[in-house]
Amino acid sequence: MNEPMGGFNSEFVFKTSRSGGKGGQNVNKVSSKVELDFDVLNSTLLNSQQKSIILEKLDSRISKEGILQVVMQTERSQLANKQLAIKKFYELLKQCFVKKKKRVPTKTPRSVKEKRLKNKKINSERKKDRQKH
Repeated sequence: MNEPMGGFNSEFVFKTSRSGGKGGQNVNKVSSKVELDFDVLNSTLLNSQQKSIILEKLDSRISKEGILQVVMQTERSQLANKQLAIKKFYELLKQCFVKKKKRVPTKTPRSVKEKRLKNKKINSERKKDRQKH
């Protein structure tokens, strides 16, 4: 697997459990649900600025102890769910560090202003004509 952010894998903690939902007998005996835990506060791979960005942007996914949790249970195999959880983790990090482009305000074209004023004048004349009768 080719990770864009380097070697975070050494700081992952995986927990497995039985997945809920449909699956027949398989679901009752196989622990296919995978929970990836990443300790943001104690990570040695992130600097303090990166940590604060992650804590701010992913606050709904981070526990009070500073643990980022990613849970996967879509696949029937534990390995597939583990790979999906890792992929999701890297996608979340990538989204955190994307900077939004600043909106450049544009000027309203003269033709648009003139058209609006012309329409206002036409409406005004129409209403004046109604009053004369």
